[in-house]
Amino acid sequence: MAPKKLAKSKYKRILLKLSGEALQNKTRNLSIDPEIVMTIARRVKSVYDMGVEIAMVIGGGNIFRGLTGEGRGIDRTIGDYMGMLATIINGMAMQNALERCGVATRVQTAIEMNRVAEPFILRRALRHFEKKRVLIFAGGTGNPYFSTDTAAALRATEIGADVLVKATKVDGVYSADPMKDPKAKLFKKLRYSEALSKSLKVMDAAAFSLCMENRIPIIVLNFFEAGTLEQAIAGKDVGTLVSD
Repeated sequence: MAPKKLAKSKYKRILLKLSGEALQNKTRNLSIDPEIVMTIARRVKSVYDMGVEIAMVIGGGNIFRGLTGEGRGIDRTIGDYMGMLATIINGMAMQNALERCGVATRVQTAIEMNRVAEPFILRRALRHFEKKRVLIFAGGTGNPYFSTDTAAALRATEIGADVLVKATKVDGVYSADPMKDPKAKLFKKLRYSEALSKSLKVMDAAAFSLCMENRIPIIVLNFFEAGTLEQAIAGKDVGTLVSD
C-alpha cells in the first residue's frame, strides 16, 4: 500500500491559538486531560509533517482566569499574573505531548522561569524554527490586562507569521450566536473593516487591531472537527478567513 500523500501547505509559518478550556475534561473534572492534550498534539504534528513552522499560544482559562478571580475578591493584576502562570503549565503539558509524538518543542515565556522554560527572545525563537522545532509562547505578554488573544497577535506579528489560526468549537464567525439563533449566518470570508462594522467578535479589540495593522490573516475554525486544521493550512475553504 502506497504511503498517504501529504497535502501541500499554503503557509510557511503559522501561529495557532488555543483556549485553555480545550485541554480540560469537565466530565472527568480534569483541568488538563492528558488524552485530550495528546489528541491535540497529534493534530499539530499532522500539520508539522506538512512542512509548516508552527508556534502556539494556549490560554489558561482551564486553570485560572483573571477576570473571574476579580469577581471573587482577587485583585485584577494579581489574578492576571496567576492566569499567565496557568498558561505556562498548559504550555509544559503540550510540550510533553508533542515530544512524545516525536516533535522537538520549546516553551518560551514572557515571565522568566528558567528552570522550566526559556525566556522569550525573538532571535532565539527564529533559530528554533530553523531547527524545525515547534514553539509554544506562554506567559501572555508578561503584562496584566492583556488577553492571550492579544499575546497571540503580538507574537504572530513578531515572528512574521503568515496566518493566525484561532481554534474554536464553532465552524467560524457567525452573524450571531449559532447556539441561540438558528438563523445565524456563517461568514466564509470577511474584510477587517466588515468585521468591525458588523461588530463581529473575531478576537478581542487589541488583538484584532494588531492583526489588522500588520495585515496578518485570521482563520477561525472548529479545531475539533477532524481534518479542519490541515485543510485550512492547505488553503481549502474551511472556517472563516478574515483579511484585507
